[in-house]
Amino acid sequence: MTSRVKTTPEAIKPQRLAQIPFWRLWLPLLFQTGIILAAPAQPFYTQLTGKTAILQTVPVDPYDPLRGYSQTLSYDISRIDNLQQLPGWQELMQQNTSESSVRDVPVGTNLYVTLEAPTSSSIPPSAWKPVRVSRDRPRNLAANQVAIKGKFTGNSITYGLETYYMPEAQRDEINQSIAQAQRDQQHFVVEVKVDNQGRAVPISLWVDRRNYRF
Repeated sequence: MTSRVKTTPEAIKPQRLAQIPFWRLWLPLLFQTGIILAAPAQPFYTQLTGKTAILQTVPVDPYDPLRGYSQTLSYDISRIDNLQQLPGWQELMQQNTSESSVRDVPVGTNLYVTLEAPTSSSIPPSAWKPVRVSRDRPRNLAANQVAIKGKFTGNSITYGLETYYMPEAQRDEINQSIAQAQRDQQHFVVEVKVDNQGRAVPISLWVDRRNYRF
């Protein structure tokens, strides 16, 4: 009598697994690793290739209990009242308002603010002047201009530059410098890099003539 080899799915399953190409097991892992690495890579790219701009800022909250000492910053270009005066704001307004909109601009709207450098350099550096607002990224900027990307939140415009976490060794010094600047009614500014897509990363904080690197 001829014996038969069992050919049930359970019997051939190990053979099928052994035939799976090795790259098919590694490809998903490499893809996930790439996503993880891409997060810090974007700010590095912006810092490496971006153009320097200076933003006028004032502190809002000197302490963040979740992350330790920090400065929460608000900029002149964060204020809706300031941007409403610029060319291009009317183009952002929608014809029919809705519950999710404030002052006729939908909450969550992305926008670009064109900044223009001052005519002369100084120490500390002077803030760049906002000259225009647009829904789309400007294509033909002058050599002394950058376009920074922001998002309308309803109460202000955010740029991902609102919180500066201070180096532990400099916490007290920075807080004292900022407090003194506020008492003396002195302005302080943030130096940023802006890439060609409008993404910005903070580089340093200028308090009077003192510069603190991020």
